[in-house]
Amino acid sequence: MAVDAKIQYLLRQADNALILSQQLSQLCGKGPALEEDMALTNVALDLLGQTRMWLTYAGELEGQGRDEDKLAFHRDAGEYRNCLLVEQPNGSYAETMMRQFLFDSWHYFLMQGLLQSTDSRIADIAEKSFKEITYHLRRSGDLVVRLGDGTDVSHKMMQAALDDLWMYGGEFFIYDEVDNAMVEQGIAPPADGLRAAFLDHVNDILVEATLSMPSPDAYMQRGGKAGRHTERLGFILAEMQFLQRAYPGAEW
Repeated sequence: MAVDAKIQYLLRQADNALILSQQLSQLCGKGPALEEDMALTNVALDLLGQTRMWLTYAGELEGQGRDEDKLAFHRDAGEYRNCLLVEQPNGSYAETMMRQFLFDSWHYFLMQGLLQSTDSRIADIAEKSFKEITYHLRRSGDLVVRLGDGTDVSHKMMQAALDDLWMYGGEFFIYDEVDNAMVEQGIAPPADGLRAAFLDHVNDILVEATLSMPSPDAYMQRGGKAGRHTERLGFILAEMQFLQRAYPGAEW
């Protein structure tokens, strides 16, 4: 049970990074400015690199001969364990950046906690990822402030994006038996501390951005960590997995 829970936990970290990476990669060449276009692509590549480390470790623990490619390209939507936030549509640039900011805020404090993990491999992955994630959080927070405290139009679009996406931001902190098992083993940080740090940081940024934070106690959507997803994930995987599904075992 302990090993199975750890595998599931690793897949959750991998799938969050992988699905968001795939979403951002779809925006390559579509950024509102050249610098932003390059920045989004770099964030996507960072997340993809983190995905590979999580999937490699998960495959090794599983011991069924599934490497990072098989785990990425040969699982169906119901086997994915990402939270619902990362599969929300790219939408407008306001929606893209608000989704990124909420994810980055959670991601930063999670990795900060995982630096102290009793699993040295997990702590090592967190350490290798932390510098990138720190940049992601600084960048997305800066853009939320610039757009939120920008023109009337950008302010309204950012507030609307926040209001729409807020219901997906709490799933990260809804712990189940897998998360609780990791906390008990000292592998992962508890939810309460993460949520408090997340809310404090998000509130500070939103105040600077002149945006109103929805209630922290609002109802939160859930299900992604258990494999219950929106229909959007099926479309994301159909594009991402096409070559491997159409040409099984193909290599460059």
